[in-house]
Amino acid sequence: MKEYQAVVLRQTKHAQDDEEALTDLLNERSRGGWAPVMMTQGELRVTLVFAREAEG
Repeated sequence: MKEYQAVVLRQTKHAQDDEEALTDLLNERSRGGWAPVMMTQGELRVTLVFAREAEG
């Protein structure tokens, strides 16, 4: 069985800051065993869905 986690990341007008925030988010989730399975991008936000195998 899998478990899922959705994260909404607000974008700013500063591409460098957005890039760093997204990189930090992906690295943090990866360390917790989460893998990205879907991403959507709107005008002001990015929504990412992560999945991992459920424990137990």
